[in-house]
Amino acid sequence: MVSDTREQAARNTAVTQLKRRRDFRGHLLVYVLVNAFLVVIWAITDPHAFFWPVFPIGMWGIAVMMNAADVYWWPQFTEEDIRREIEHEDKRG
Repeated sequence: MVSDTREQAARNTAVTQLKRRRDFRGHLLVYVLVNAFLVVIWAITDPHAFFWPVFPIGMWGIAVMMNAADVYWWPQFTEEDIRREIEHEDKRG
């Protein structure tokens, strides 16, 4: 029974991570498509004017990078982390 619980917890963690990666890829695709569209609008209207798409590209790019870091680089919570936090809250409360 304990083995089944551990396997289910590992499976749930894996499924969650796969969903997060899929969602990130969707976010990245929308970022690229929308910003490409903005660059096309800029190029059609006045390519010699100030390159205003730099603002949405840069600001949204920061959000995309934070999303990527959250999905691929920052560690996920473990059961041990959750247990420690619960103990910490019990001591405070």
